Amino acid sequence: MDSWLSLIPGPMPASPGTPPVPTDDEWAGEQQRLIAMQWHLAAVRRGSPNYDPDPEIFRITAEPLPWKPGDLAWALRSLSEAGIDDDGQAYCLPAVIAQQIPLDMLAAYGPVLSAVLGELLDGNAEFPAEIRRPLAERYGRALARLTGELPPHLLFHGDRFGTAARDRLGERVADPATIAALEFAVTLTRPVPAKAWSRRAETLLTGAPQAVAAVRDVLRVFAEAAAWVYDDHDVLLRGLCWMAALDPADETTALLARVAEVAGVPRGRSADPRAARTAAAAVEALVERPGVEPARTLARLAVATRSKPLRARARTALDRIGAAHGWAQGEAQELAVDDHGLDRDGRRSWPAPGGHTLVVEIIDGKATVRAWRDGRPLKSLPAAVRDHAGPAKALAKEINKTLAVERARVEDLLSADRTWEWETWQERYLRHPVTGALGRRLIWQTPADHQAWVTGLPEQTATGWSVGGHGGPGWVVRLWHPVLAAPDEVAAWRDRITTATVRQPFKQAFREVYRLTPAEEQTRVYSNRFAGHILRYRQANALMRVRGWSANFLGPWDSGHHSEATRELAGGDWRVAFWHEAAGTIEGRSDQVEFCSTDQVRFARRDGRLWEPAPITEVPPRVLSEAMRDVDLFVGVTSIAADDSWADRGEHPFRAYWAEAGFGALTGGAEVRRDVLARLLPRLAIGPRCELTDRFLRVRGTRAIYKIHLGSGNILMEPDDAYLCVVPGGRATRVSLPFDDDERLSLILSKALLLAADDKITDASILRQLPGVSRG
Repeated sequence: MDSWLSLIPGPMPASPGTPPVPTDDEWAGEQQRLIAMQWHLAAVRRGSPNYDPDPEIFRITAEPLPWKPGDLAWALRSLSEAGIDDDGQAYCLPAVIAQQIPLDMLAAYGPVLSAVLGELLDGNAEFPAEIRRPLAERYGRALARLTGELPPHLLFHGDRFGTAARDRLGERVADPATIAALEFAVTLTRPVPAKAWSRRAETLLTGAPQAVAAVRDVLRVFAEAAAWVYDDHDVLLRGLCWMAALDPADETTALLARVAEVAGVPRGRSADPRAARTAAAAVEALVERPGVEPARTLARLAVATRSKPLRARARTALDRIGAAHGWAQGEAQELAVDDHGLDRDGRRSWPAPGGHTLVVEIIDGKATVRAWRDGRPLKSLPAAVRDHAGPAKALAKEINKTLAVERARVEDLLSADRTWEWETWQERYLRHPVTGALGRRLIWQTPADHQAWVTGLPEQTATGWSVGGHGGPGWVVRLWHPVLAAPDEVAAWRDRITTATVRQPFKQAFREVYRLTPAEEQTRVYSNRFAGHILRYRQANALMRVRGWSANFLGPWDSGHHSEATRELAGGDWRVAFWHEAAGTIEGRSDQVEFCSTDQVRFARRDGRLWEPAPITEVPPRVLSEAMRDVDLFVGVTSIAADDSWADRGEHPFRAYWAEAGFGALTGGAEVRRDVLARLLPRLAIGPRCELTDRFLRVRGTRAIYKIHLGSGNILMEPDDAYLCVVPGGRATRVSLPFDDDERLSLILSKALLLAADDKITDASILRQLPGVSRG
């Protein structure tokens, strides 16, 4: 507030006296003006006794009053006396006066009113939005009297979007139809408008081409900026989505789709969308539109967003689209996968200068841009081609987004015992240029008779595709999961995948398997398999959201000590809950949890719209294994046991846990890591220097023998098990793996490669810890 007091023109006027309390018949003119000013003083000096979203001041001043020169300056200056309990109602009278005084009196107040409006819009005014927004609108309309343009509270300059949108509108900020359309857009108060609201919107846009173009342009600016917006802009964009939706054109569908995706993207590490209201409105608007683009967008959003409410809304919208088309559950997502104009081999090409051809193609599950000449791919893009590669690079970027969504969607299918008809499976999972790039590298099953399933990688024949030499019209297919296979079958598939150098899009052959344990059969309703670990809370919470789990934040508020992370599996038929609680705050920041401790895992099955707790003994093997795999991932990645620098913390309360978990028994994920290394090491140059024990990768260097723990990646040195801290830095050496989703394994391999050649280490922080190296 102090920042704009100096902008008020003129000296401080005298305070009005306390007028006698008049009767209703005497409320007129000067008396009402004095009453309004007295009400203002009361609001400033003691705050309103009870919050009122429609304060009395607006009734008192409903008709213009005979304001005097200096009244506005007095009302603004007196705001400096407002106490900390001010609920914003002290801002009412200056806004009323600014709307009612003549323009020649108002002109000098433009700068200070703009500053007050900025304070109301940028979040510094910490009173309820229910009164802040109407106040901002009043100040904005008052300022619009001076300019004759779009009121500054609409598309204000508080974020990049507001400034960019005003620049895009240009002279249209003075177009009455455009102003009326944008002012009306902010009146929408829910994700789906009433019919009366839509009829009024249609009336405002009919015969107003500039307003129609403005609505689209503002949405385009938001989609292009792809940045967080203020809450008030979120409200405006929500209304604009539905105004744009009045146009049935495919171009508008594409615009709404882009807006939905941009609005639904999380803000940084938070699960909150960039514009939650806009995302919800765009999702609802897309449901009613024809074509496959709505389903494609919603399918991507249902996987990509971390917001539980938005994810649920997108999935419900997909179900509604599927029901309208007669699709089975999950089909909407399958049928909506964009092929990006690629051919069946996953390629798209363009002629380029110098006899070159630019080709976008999917290689090992990733879209890349390459230049071809004389029928051969070149190692890099020639200079003559680079300036023409922009569209190809943009396409590759979009394809990789689709591949990421499809990879997550198909991996989720591992928890569901779903089958496909033979032709449907071929069309959606083998022949599709994008999904096929994933499906052709996965293991599938088909029943050779009514009892046994035949397992195999898809093989193309002269007449189509086969699985293990079987298949055809009338057959069904399902995705293979190692939890349903015997150990020797799993081992055989791991050997085959490794030998054939097949890089699977996610762990399947090498997938961790978690079966029911005797302890869980005893507890029946919960599992303590991963209880008692200490995790870095913010990293754990972020990883949970990436994996599709929803959880309340831990903090020093009511019910903030405990949290229950949940995720739906098997197409929404089952839900898993992972309990955890605060275990320590950041030093000097008691409001921010640094560590959490893990507790029980529980399950529930869907019963209509409700969840019915289920005994763990009744959970299907696929669901149990996939749920436990995620919890193991949270522990394995975010446990303090995997923190290389923890040894430097001295006598920390969690040091005993770090020492025990950092070098203790292996979890399911670490056991798989050991299995992978047993197959990879003989192929590597450092293989002769390495040996696998029950918990460690033992590496023989020149200066020492090192033991790298297969769970945490922590290192001990023989013979006295001295701890060696090696903090990862820079780009690790790449080793080809049969899958692409175990950063810990890559870290262990990079450490092994470093230590096997320890005579070449130059990092002083490592050298100081090695035996036989001068500390000087």
